[in-house]
Amino acid sequence: MSVSVLSFTRPLDGVSGLLQVASLLGFALLLLKAAQLYLHRQWLLKAVQHFPSPPSHWLFGHIQEFQDGQELQKLQKRAEKYPCASPRWLWGNKVILEVYDPDYMKVILGRSDPKRHDPPDSCLLLLNGQKWFQHRRMLTPAFHYDILKPYVWLMADSVHVMLDKWEDLIRQNSYLEIFEHVSLMTLGTIMKCAFSYKGSHQAERPSDQAEEGSAAGGGSSGEGQEQEALGLPGHPPLCQSECEQGRPDLCFRDHLDQMPYTTMCIKEALRLYPPVPGINRDLNKPITFPDGRSLPKGMKVSLSIYALHHNPNVWPNPEEFDPSWFAPGSARHSHAFLPFSGGAR
Repeated sequence: MSVSVLSFTRPLDGVSGLLQVASLLGFALLLLKAAQLYLHRQWLLKAVQHFPSPPSHWLFGHIQEFQDGQELQKLQKRAEKYPCASPRWLWGNKVILEVYDPDYMKVILGRSDPKRHDPPDSCLLLLNGQKWFQHRRMLTPAFHYDILKPYVWLMADSVHVMLDKWEDLIRQNSYLEIFEHVSLMTLGTIMKCAFSYKGSHQAERPSDQAEEGSAAGGGSSGEGQEQEALGLPGHPPLCQSECEQGRPDLCFRDHLDQMPYTTMCIKEALRLYPPVPGINRDLNKPITFPDGRSLPKGMKVSLSIYALHHNPNVWPNPEEFDPSWFAPGSARHSHAFLPFSGGAR
């Protein structure tokens, strides 16, 4: 009887021993992982120690700072308070250096660091290397001026309808409704400068022969149209001859150099509302910035173009729409204005 009991309990002792060994191994691995996370965090803290930032939670980082849907505005506030760049802790051991200084931008964009792909790399902006080259080559024909020609009349018509409605609102003293569309008013100013004639939406559309430059595209279709000044102090109507001929496509394409104020408005609109608010890079080698601060290999940086364009240290009164920033002959840093990024793609 005693022999059978011993033979039955021995397997149980073996299982218990295995469980104990497994528990010890699991605990040891947990300690090792915790030590690795701690050492990595200390490495990150040391890497960004010369870049000041708001206080962060040890686990949640700066997440609470950016939870109200005002991320771009918060980055602008950082640019005002912390020079050149500021670390942004996402959670735990994940930190990104937000950059918004033109000298820093120039150094980073002059390198060949790979793009960071946190979102799916399904759009051209986030692609890199050979895949980017293939997709960009497929889209190249879409960037030709001839592709835009059929849409010029449509854009001109739409803008004049919009401007006519705004004039009606002004006559009705409904300024509040206009102010609600202030960003569209910028577009209206740009387009009105580009197509500085009145009643183009009532003019005869150019035929196919006119598009090819035949006699059908002469000036008869636009003769007698009332010319409208731009309403800008000291700025005469632009590209009058082409607009009289019913050819706003030629006006817009071939005479941008004769429309300095239009170009200034376009660039200032792109400064206030950059189509690419930010880009990301993973540093594949150490980097040293002009002020002597540096980052090691493996750090992640985010180039905040929005914060750069709204950085009061670069653009005084950055919220004011001021096309004079881009007046001919004006001087500015080569990397102070980056609406479509820069450097190697």
